[in-house]
Amino acid sequence: MTTLFGQKFRRHRPKTQRLTRAFFMALTLLASYPCSPSAGVEPETLGVDLELVLAVDVSSSMSLSEQRIQRDGYVNAFRHADLARAIGLGARGTIAVSYLEWAGPNYQRVLVPWTTIGSYADARQFADALAIQPINNAQPGTSISGAILLAGELFSQSRTVAARRVIDISGDGPNNAGLPVAPIRDRLTGSGITINGLPVSLRRGGSNAFQSYGARYLDHYYEHCVIGGPDAFVIGIDDLNLIEVAIRQKLVREIAGLASRPKLASYLAGGQVFDCSMIGTTAR
Repeated sequence: MTTLFGQKFRRHRPKTQRLTRAFFMALTLLASYPCSPSAGVEPETLGVDLELVLAVDVSSSMSLSEQRIQRDGYVNAFRHADLARAIGLGARGTIAVSYLEWAGPNYQRVLVPWTTIGSYADARQFADALAIQPINNAQPGTSISGAILLAGELFSQSRTVAARRVIDISGDGPNNAGLPVAPIRDRLTGSGITINGLPVSLRRGGSNAFQSYGARYLDHYYEHCVIGGPDAFVIGIDDLNLIEVAIRQKLVREIAGLASRPKLASYLAGGQVFDCSMIGTTAR
């Protein structure tokens, strides 16, 4: 109470002071909530050790049963402890992976979008998400060029940043549809992307046990025309029973960033020569 000119008055805090305090309390509460992308704020970019696109051939030259075995190979690889250990070897202990299926030049579809994996539980969740995807009827054509072109575009859609970017492409034949593969390969590797290959040479019935080419043809074709970039390598498969082990070994090697083995200078001497700029490349 205050006496002024003989009158008593009750002292009040100014309303502006109460409003100011409430205003700052509201600001504090708002600051405690994460910003929404809809508010025009870009989400924070996550640093990872590796961005990896798995580009898997599902063209009509593979039966549904072969596709199932191939799919199970990737699913079981991500459920294996070796893969989680390889992820843990990285500086950040986290990678980002996307799974793409492809066939002809007009058939590429992403089954599992970019997913960050930083633990064994994360890897199993990725495997579970892949396992529930249906196996569709095989599509005609083998457009390796179309597959790696889309795979390269996927890197711009990731919300991560990595020191290494790798396309892991599997296929059971040479590029026989769409654009020539070599110019696209060169453009991607020129931007710092590594392309590794998993050529699958399965025995078929008929007079030629390996379709229209020899047993090692596809391995050499991938080495000359498909792979490229830092530490690029090929792991060939000629037995469907070994595909799961081969897929796991390849993924562990890619994730751990193990250097490829050097080849002797005489490696190409007397070997097949490929014109990689052609569609449906044949050895000469």
